[in-house]
Amino acid sequence: MVDVPPVQGAGLLPASVTCNTCGVSVQHRQAKYREKMRQRGMRPVQHWVPDVRSEEWTREAARQASVLAAADKANPEDMDFVEAVSAFWDLEDNE
Repeated sequence: MVDVPPVQGAGLLPASVTCNTCGVSVQHRQAKYREKMRQRGMRPVQHWVPDVRSEEWTREAARQASVLAAADKANPEDMDFVEAVSAFWDLEDNE
């Protein structure tokens, strides 16, 4: 344990710093944390998301944007429908 001197003029008491990880494996700490979270009614969930940094993702996003732009030019009434449906959501945001 290391005693840390108080900050001058701050009115703080000396703090004690301890090492909470000394002699404990990462696996043990992680298991302990997971058990604590499970006791609180939580469960672990892993999410996999697209890597937006990849060239493949960039190409696919550009391709889909081109398809949407072409569809908008070919069928402008589709965008009218999207805007009409979105108007409901816009009203909720302003309330």
